[in-house]
Amino acid sequence: MQDEINLSTTSKKRWKDYNLTTMPTKTKKSEYVIEEEPVVQDPDNLITFNRNTFFSVLVVFAFAVGVLVGYFVWGTKVTATPVADAPAPAAEQPSGQVNEAPVATAAPTYVRYEISTEGYPSLGPDDAPITIVEFSDFQCPFCKRFHDETYRDLLDAYPGQIRFVYRNLPLTSIHPDAMSAAIASLCANDQNVYWEYHDKLFSSTTLGTDTYIQYANELSLNVDEFTACLDSGKFDNFIQQDMDFAFNLGISSTPTFFINGLAIVGAQPLTSFQQIIDKELAGEIP
Repeated sequence: MQDEINLSTTSKKRWKDYNLTTMPTKTKKSEYVIEEEPVVQDPDNLITFNRNTFFSVLVVFAFAVGVLVGYFVWGTKVTATPVADAPAPAAEQPSGQVNEAPVATAAPTYVRYEISTEGYPSLGPDDAPITIVEFSDFQCPFCKRFHDETYRDLLDAYPGQIRFVYRNLPLTSIHPDAMSAAIASLCANDQNVYWEYHDKLFSSTTLGTDTYIQYANELSLNVDEFTACLDSGKFDNFIQQDMDFAFNLGISSTPTFFINGLAIVGAQPLTSFQQIIDKELAGEIP
């Protein structure tokens, strides 16, 4: 009996805790909540369990199972998408075999422009089957290249078949002496030495009044008349009309050529001109 009444210190504490934890607690809604005494477990026998970790492991495991199932179910049923046969390596190809690029079968489209030639300096027969109009600039390096490398060979390749017409397009924003050179050439044309003077201008490394007068002397022109022409302004409007026509047509660079109205742009080699001229002479271009 004495043993039952005299509780151990630990039992007394637990009894006290029990009484405290089982005492009703009043909430704001006058409800009573009884909290159960926590169960004390041996730490050595306790397994800590985390819900998030469990679901993470479960997801990974489910994914792995799905991959394995998919492999065994579908792995043997996959078919490759057909592709074009690749060419054999060069070492395996027959000797002398050449793989050529596809050739376009569509016929090229040709556009002819109406380019006036009346009243402009020209070289060659008036009834020549080929008329080439050049819009050019005496200070343009590409125009000079055409003159030095192609111009004479082109005329020699088709003797008596080309009428060559020169029209002025001085690009004054980048060639400050181009306008005065154009005027000088037309002043020389007044004395019937246009093409000789034209060649002189393209052979020159510098342009200006002194150069123009020098060439006039070399070609035995009336220098006083020539000099007066340079300052008269008589060709200013004529050249401006050339420029306006070219810009309205969409020409933005020099040299630009029209072969019977068919455009070719830039200092092209002789073969580029021949391709068009030969087709034109053969009547192959509509």
